[in-house]
Amino acid sequence: MTVVGVDVGGTFTDVVAAVDGEIITLKIPSTPRDPSESVLHALRHLGLKQFLLLHGTTVATNTVLERKGARTAFVTTDGFRDMLSIGRQTRRRLYDLDPQPTPTLIPASLCFEVNERVTHLGEILRSPTAEEIEALAAKLAKKAVESVAVCFLFSFARPEHELQIREKLHAPFVSLSHEISPEFREYERASTTAINAYVGPRMHRYLSRLDSESKALGAEDLRIMHSNAGTLSIREAANRPVMTLLSGPAAGVVAAWEVARQAGVTRAVSFDMGGTSTDVALLDGGPVATSGGEIDGMPIRVPMMDIHTVGAGGGSIAWIDPAGALRVGPQSAGADPGPAAYGKGTDFTVTDANLILGRLVPETFAAGSIAIDPARSMDAASALAKTLGMKPDDVARAVIGIANANMARAIRRVSISKGYDPAGLSLVPFGGAGALHACALCDLVGLGRILLPPRPGLLSALGLLLAPVQREAVRSVMWTGPVTEAMVREAVNGLISSAAASVGPGVTKTEAMADLRYEGQSWELTVPVRNDPNEAVTAFHAVHEMRYGYSSPGARVEWVALRARVSAPAAGLGGGSLTVPPSSSLPARTDCGDRLPVVDRSRFTGPITGPLLIVQPDTTFFLAPGWSAAPDAHGNLTAQHTR
Repeated sequence: MTVVGVDVGGTFTDVVAAVDGEIITLKIPSTPRDPSESVLHALRHLGLKQFLLLHGTTVATNTVLERKGARTAFVTTDGFRDMLSIGRQTRRRLYDLDPQPTPTLIPASLCFEVNERVTHLGEILRSPTAEEIEALAAKLAKKAVESVAVCFLFSFARPEHELQIREKLHAPFVSLSHEISPEFREYERASTTAINAYVGPRMHRYLSRLDSESKALGAEDLRIMHSNAGTLSIREAANRPVMTLLSGPAAGVVAAWEVARQAGVTRAVSFDMGGTSTDVALLDGGPVATSGGEIDGMPIRVPMMDIHTVGAGGGSIAWIDPAGALRVGPQSAGADPGPAAYGKGTDFTVTDANLILGRLVPETFAAGSIAIDPARSMDAASALAKTLGMKPDDVARAVIGIANANMARAIRRVSISKGYDPAGLSLVPFGGAGALHACALCDLVGLGRILLPPRPGLLSALGLLLAPVQREAVRSVMWTGPVTEAMVREAVNGLISSAAASVGPGVTKTEAMADLRYEGQSWELTVPVRNDPNEAVTAFHAVHEMRYGYSSPGARVEWVALRARVSAPAAGLGGGSLTVPPSSSLPARTDCGDRLPVVDRSRFTGPITGPLLIVQPDTTFFLAPGWSAAPDAHGNLTAQHTR
């Protein structure tokens, strides 16, 4: 079947289609007011008859960040209505003299309690009455809520009460915590359920419209990328949109690992720098998964790739704070109006800074689809320079330096802070702007080399075609005594059966993991588990040693949860490959006068030494002084220090 992957970013929408063994690519501006418009425009442009549509979306993420979700109510156990606002009572900034409360999506006026109670072992102590549930339904109707999040204590052990609430309520969208995040820790579970309910109605409308209109254009099925590097059916994505919060970035990690794997690299850092943000992730024998994360200060407890995001992208705006210091991001110029050079806006961005420093070629930028005006970039830089008492070129260098420092911190967080020596890691840069900053980031962090894919500006869309159909199931176990092989096997088999039912036919891979911790610890580490529990405990000691610098093999180990991941094969590329087309009418190498020399990537066989620019339709690679690059057998460019 023809397969189309469409990744909608904050600035550009990227498309990769596998048609009869041929790869077709497309890059168009995103439509922030309605992201589906750019998807449908791309499908019309392709003009395909029958195809499978795979989609990476930022709708759920933007709904949370922009606070544009549904009017949502929160229902919980009697005595816990303030759970979301109290959070964990931790100071996010230890020395902040004016600490702000934990962000919430649901106001206190829409938080309600139900007189129910279940023990941690699943024993029912108190059940809600029919009259109480009817009174709650009346209150919610009076408040005109669109969506309801229900999170009772220990509902993951006994879900009857949550199911009773859903049966009696008449809200358009109801999220139950035992379905969204069936794990202990009531605050994280409540936060995850609240986010799901908050974004649910908007995501449901978006996917319903996209499904209907894409089918009119020839799509036979629509699948959505979720945060754990697999794809979901449209029904599951609409019901559990919290699973799509890292939809686009996860696809990029999948493709980055495929690039590294083919090149024989086992440890790397994926570096996805787009127009709005930068996503970095560790690759260690594959993408590294985690059981939870955070968005805008709020915890999420669902399986996802361990991706760290910072507000630094090509469109990140340079500004001066009240103290007179130059800052970059997290605000972005986005697709409209975009950087000053795009001709609509006046904000000075990272893209404008690269243009002023001669690291972008206007004639080849975005394959000529966007007219670039260097004079507007210089005007925007001059306005900042006047305020700061600097020269425009110096402002541009400062902006690049600040952006690089922000991104370097993100790379250190996923590598050095977890016990990895950066010298043994390769950087896989992609996104439209990743290759511009790759050399500088390697120098800052100490990474060993760069592995640049053939089409880095389209790699996340490619990842959609590589992503398997995948589902993960989890069960809290809290085993503190002896753990036997039979106990592990019974629990894991049940989880695999549950996950396989969601994946459907064609399952080819199953994995089991365990969350372990030393008795008395608050947080756990995830390790692979087979049948022998002793192997998992041994692996836990080793991971603990690497992460924290010590282990205690003689201490008691507690089993907190078991997880199972079930996968079916990806749609595949149909035998095609991402070749690099010519960027322009440039010869193999061009001397641009006072600018850096420019090399067309499609026309050289290397090796080649910087400083120079390597241009192609979807990105520009700034090969810095002291660096050399050469193509490998897979079409990647491998860059390393010459000194």
